[in-house]
Amino acid sequence: MPTKNELLKDPIQHIDIKQHNVVALVDAMQHMAYSSRDLARAATIYDMMLRDTECGVILCLAGSLISAGLQKVIVDLVRNNMVDAIVSTGANIVDQDFFEALGFKHYIAGDEYKYGGGDADLRELMIDRIYDTFIDEEELRICDETTEKITNSLETRPYSSREFILEMGRYLSENGRTPKDGQADSIVLACYEKNVPIFCPAFSDCSAGFGLVAHQHARRGKAVVSIDSAKDFYELTQLKIANPTTGLLMIGGGVPKNFAQDIVVAADILGVEASMHKYAIQITVADARDGALSGSTLKEASSWGKVDLTYEQMVFAEATIAFPLIAGYAYHKDAYKERTGKQFAQVLEQPVTV
Repeated sequence: MPTKNELLKDPIQHIDIKQHNVVALVDAMQHMAYSSRDLARAATIYDMMLRDTECGVILCLAGSLISAGLQKVIVDLVRNNMVDAIVSTGANIVDQDFFEALGFKHYIAGDEYKYGGGDADLRELMIDRIYDTFIDEEELRICDETTEKITNSLETRPYSSREFILEMGRYLSENGRTPKDGQADSIVLACYEKNVPIFCPAFSDCSAGFGLVAHQHARRGKAVVSIDSAKDFYELTQLKIANPTTGLLMIGGGVPKNFAQDIVVAADILGVEASMHKYAIQITVADARDGALSGSTLKEASSWGKVDLTYEQMVFAEATIAFPLIAGYAYHKDAYKERTGKQFAQVLEQPVTV
């Protein structure tokens, strides 16, 4: 059996869209068929979304994306005002991005491990597998402990996940976790510095959940820090009310997709006539035939009054292939240069009244 050091030796390298001008390639795809043409149209819609200066762009993240090498793509979108809010699974933000911001890495797994060969041996070595990547469980425990430390430093009250992740960004900023000498950047840090709120509606389903559990266990019978998912929903809805024109760029489906789509209906329930999301792109490999949310089409969302059908595009493709092309296209078309960030985190410091 290989040693732990032998298995954790080849780190995942995050792709840099700034280094690869894909405009000509994606433009050529417009004249192809199947998913290529869908991808080209999606890239064009994202470019339009960014050029519409009234539009607030919401990026939705589901699936194991940062571990797969997409961290830098997202950081570059944030730092170049190409994203105004993020709705994500907790794993992407905490177990993967914050984990790497603490100085740890994800590693390439050999082909022999992809389909479960050797998982019992990996457990003995405290190595966790995410398909064809490895993560060191001992390092992940440090991430758990760090979120507990942050939790213990907070006033005991309910927090939205957005408020808690803001404190994670503050922790990185104050503890020297800033990009230096080519060191990997962080989504949490970039969003903290750019006033881009991050929402994780199922926040306890990640490494932070272990920190919160440990905090609440230690404070049995006393006031505790807790996560209020309804507050997440309300804050996200306030952004829709404050900035009626919105566009969705969704990777995967699940909870992030549904939360972001539902803010149109939530605003209506609050008595505000909110327009449907003007633009919507979804990258997914999920199937619509079993009724699953992750594969439900944007046209289906329109029946619920969530998504306008004029500028919507499904891209049935794997995210590590499709997302860098769509993001890189918009970046190299300079769509962001006339755009300023919406500063949505500041908007939430002065809640909208309805």
